[in-house]
Amino acid sequence: MPATALAPHQLRLTIDPATLGFASTAELQDLPLPWIGQERALAAAQFGLSMQQPDYHLFVLGEVGSGRASLLRQAMHAEAARRAVPPDLCYLHNFDAAERPRALRLPAGQGRQLRQGMADMARSLQADIPRRLAAADFKAEAERIDRAWQAQENEAFAQLDAFAEARQFRLSRENGQMVFTLTGPQGQPLTESEARALPRERRAEVEQAEQALRAEIARFLEAARPLERARDAALAALRRQTVKPLVEQLLHGIRQGLRKQIKDAAKLAQWLDQVEHAVLDRIDLFEPADADPDSDAEADRKDAQDELLARCQVNLAVDNDGRPAAPVVVEDNPTARTLFGSIEPHGPDDGPAPAPAGHLGVHAGSLLRAHGGFILLHLHDLAAEEGLWPRLRRFLRCARLQIEEGGAPHGGGGGGGAALQPEAVDVDVKIVLIGSVDEYYALQEADPDAARRFRAKVDFAERFAATPATRQASAVFVAHSCQKRGLPHFTADAVARLLEQSHREADDQGRQSALFAHTEALLIESAALCQARQPPGEARLVEAHDVAAALQARRLRHNYPEQQLHESIAEGERLITLHGSVAGQVNAMTQIDLGDYRFGFPVRITARSFAGQEGLLNIEREVDLSGPIHDKGVLILHGYLTALFSHVAPLALNASIVFEQEYSGVEGDSASCAELYALLSSLSGLPLAQGIGVTGALNQHGEVLPVGGINEKIEGWFQACAAAGLDGTHGVLIPARNRRHLMLDASVLDAVERGLFHVYTMGHVSEGIALLTGTPSGMDGAPAEPGSVLERAEQTLRAYRRACQAAGHTRRGRKLR
Repeated sequence: MPATALAPHQLRLTIDPATLGFASTAELQDLPLPWIGQERALAAAQFGLSMQQPDYHLFVLGEVGSGRASLLRQAMHAEAARRAVPPDLCYLHNFDAAERPRALRLPAGQGRQLRQGMADMARSLQADIPRRLAAADFKAEAERIDRAWQAQENEAFAQLDAFAEARQFRLSRENGQMVFTLTGPQGQPLTESEARALPRERRAEVEQAEQALRAEIARFLEAARPLERARDAALAALRRQTVKPLVEQLLHGIRQGLRKQIKDAAKLAQWLDQVEHAVLDRIDLFEPADADPDSDAEADRKDAQDELLARCQVNLAVDNDGRPAAPVVVEDNPTARTLFGSIEPHGPDDGPAPAPAGHLGVHAGSLLRAHGGFILLHLHDLAAEEGLWPRLRRFLRCARLQIEEGGAPHGGGGGGGAALQPEAVDVDVKIVLIGSVDEYYALQEADPDAARRFRAKVDFAERFAATPATRQASAVFVAHSCQKRGLPHFTADAVARLLEQSHREADDQGRQSALFAHTEALLIESAALCQARQPPGEARLVEAHDVAAALQARRLRHNYPEQQLHESIAEGERLITLHGSVAGQVNAMTQIDLGDYRFGFPVRITARSFAGQEGLLNIEREVDLSGPIHDKGVLILHGYLTALFSHVAPLALNASIVFEQEYSGVEGDSASCAELYALLSSLSGLPLAQGIGVTGALNQHGEVLPVGGINEKIEGWFQACAAAGLDGTHGVLIPARNRRHLMLDASVLDAVERGLFHVYTMGHVSEGIALLTGTPSGMDGAPAEPGSVLERAEQTLRAYRRACQAAGHTRRGRKLR
C-alpha cells in the first residue's frame, strides 16, 4: 500500500463556534464550574474526604497546572460544609507543674468567651479588691483586731516595764528594738561613766539585774510572736472573708456563661478552683504596701501581681468562633513552627501585662487549626524542610500532637528554666498531600509505612476525551476566570480558538489538555491584547484574532533558540538539503524541548555500507552521544534488517549511521524509520527525495509506531522548507497512527491547500521507502520484483558476501605460502 496524502481538513481539528451554544462567555458566568474531565479524580477525592476511618488521607497526583490544588480546595470546602464546627483549643497555666501547661477543648466560641471572662476578672480584681479593702467596715474590723492585739501586747509590755523599773532600768522601744537604760536613785538615766563609777558590789548587782531583764525581754518577745501571728491570721482571714465573695461571684459568672455541654468540664472546674485559691492566697498583692507609687517595693508588688494574673489568663490557641463549617487550611509554607506550633518567649500583647514565657506563649500550628477538618500540603515543600517529613510521619502514626519549645523537634527554648511541655492533644485531621507521579511512587518505595496512611489516591489526568459537555464546561471556566480577574469576556469564536489550542497542547484531535493553568494564562494574555487595542472606556469582547495574536506573541518571546537554528540552515552552517534526491541521505525531524517551549527541527541522517563482518554501527552510541531509547531503536532496526534479508545469509555487511552535525546527544526512537531508509538507500543505490522530512519508529515487523511532538516536528520542517521556497515537492512522512494527533498551524494548512506542501502517512516502512525513492519497495512478502528497493539491496549484499569470500580465500592462500 502506498503512503497516503492527507487532505487539509485532516491536519487540524476546527471547532465551529456555532456548536458552542453561546455568543459570549458573559452568558455563562453564573453557571457552576464542574471538574472538567476529571471524573475519576473527583470520585476518588469525594471518597477520601468523606471517609471517617484513620489512614485514609489523600495523595493527589497530577502535573502542575492541572488544577489539582484549586479543585481539591473546592472539594474540601464542600465536604467541610457537611461537618460540624470543631471545638476551640485553649492552653491554661498548670498550678501544680508550671512547665506543663494544660490543654482544654471548649465548644466553638466558648474559648473566646472564657478568655474574655478571665481578662475581665483580672481587671475587676485589680479595681475591686483595693476598693473593698479600703471600705469603712473592713478598716473598722481590721482596727478592732489590731487594737485587741495592741491591748494584749501593751499589757505584757507593762509587766515587762514594771520588771525593769523594779531593777532600776528604764525600758523603751525604738524602731522595733527593746532599749533599756540604768537609772539612778532619783530615776535619772546614768551615763556610761557614771555606771562605771559605781561600787563593785553595785556593779555586780546591776549586771545580775541586766541578765534577768534580758531573759525577761526574751520571754516577752517569745510570747508576743504568737500574738502577732494570731493578729496576722485574723487580718488575713478578714481579707479573705472580704474578697472571697467577689472572687466567687466573678468565677460564678464565668461558669454560668459557659452553658453548653463541655467535654472537659471537670478539668475546667478544677482549674477555676485553683485560680480562686491562687488569688485568695495572694490578696496582699492587690493592696498597696507603700504610699510612694514609685518605690521599689511597690514596683515589685505590681510585677508579682501581673505575674499572678497572667497565670489566670487563657491562651486561646485555636479560635473557631463564628466558623460556619469545619476548617480547611492550606499550608503553603510548612515548617516545624507553622505546621506543629511553637512556644514563643513572650505572651500575647492583649494580656494584662507582658508575660514571661509560659502557657501564654504557646502558639498552635496548622495541624491544630485544622482539627476536625482538612489541611492541604505539598510533598515537595515538606521534603525541602529538614526533619519535617519524619515528624509528620510520627504524627500520622499516633494522631497526637505536642507543641515543642521553639518548634524544634527536641525543644531547645531560649529560657534558662525547664523547657515547657504543653499537654499533648488528639488531632482529627484529614491530610491532602499533593505531589507528582514520580514523588508518589518514590514515597511508596522509600517509606511504605507512611505511604499506607494515604490510601485515597486521587490521580489527575493530563488530558481527557473531548465532548460537547467538556467544551461547555471549558467555556464556563473561561467565564469564571474573566469574572474573577475582571477581564473582558470572550466571544464564541475566541473560546473555540482556546479549545483548539487545548487540543494542540494535548496533541490529540479527540482529547483536550487538562492543564487549565495554560488555558488561563492564554486567556489573560489574549484579554490584555484586547484591552490594549480598544479605546479607553469602551467595552469589547475578546475575539479569535486576539487569541491568535497572544499565541504569536508568546512564540516570539520564546523562539529565539529556534530562530538561531533556522538561521544556521539558511546561512549554510547546517547542511540540510531541501531539493532533489541523494542516496544514503535522509532528512529526519526531531523535537527540542526547552521546558517552557518546544519546537521541531530537521536533522540530516546519513548511512554508508561496505562489505565486511561487523554489521550495523551506530556512531552516536559508540561515542556515548545516544540515550538508551535511541539505542533500543537502532537494535530493533538491526533485528528487522536481519530478518528482512535472512534469505541472504550470512550477511557480509559493514554499515554506519550518523546524525550529522549533532553534538548534544540523541535520545528517542522516532528516527529509526529514517535511519532504515538511509541504510536501504545506501544498499540499493536509490536516491531519497530530500524535500520530504521523515519521522516514525518501527518494530521488528516493520510496522510504523507513533511518535511524540508530531506537530512541532512538522512545523519545524515546514519552516525550513518555506525559507528555501516551497515548490510542491516538499512534505513530511509520518506514522499513520499519528493522524489523530495532528493540530497543525494554519500556515501549514494553507500550503497543503495550495499543493505546495504535503503530509503523507505510512503504516509500514515499505510504504515510506516507496514514496522516498519512487520505486516499489518489494517488501510485500513475495519474491522481490526486479528493480525494487529490496531486490537492489539484495544484489548489493550478495556482492558484499562474494567480496568477503574472495578476501578470505586470498588470506588463506597467503598463509599456505
